[in-house]
Amino acid sequence: MIVKKLHDAGLRSEHAYTAAFASIGLTVVSWMGSLKGESGGMDRADRWGIFVGEWAPTFFGLGLALAKYEE
Repeated sequence: MIVKKLHDAGLRSEHAYTAAFASIGLTVVSWMGSLKGESGGMDRADRWGIFVGEWAPTFFGLGLALAKYEE
């Protein structure tokens, strides 16, 4: 039902895959930015990288579900 609503709203599997790859790049950027820009050190940078890194599998899963719906 959610996949149908997202598809009807115009979201396609390609959009979800693009978001997944973008979030992988954002993971690296947020990790490096946190490492250099904050005083929390490596621990805080790792937490930011892991937090953003969890988005990619979600977007890939959504892309797979949309691709299956599009068939």
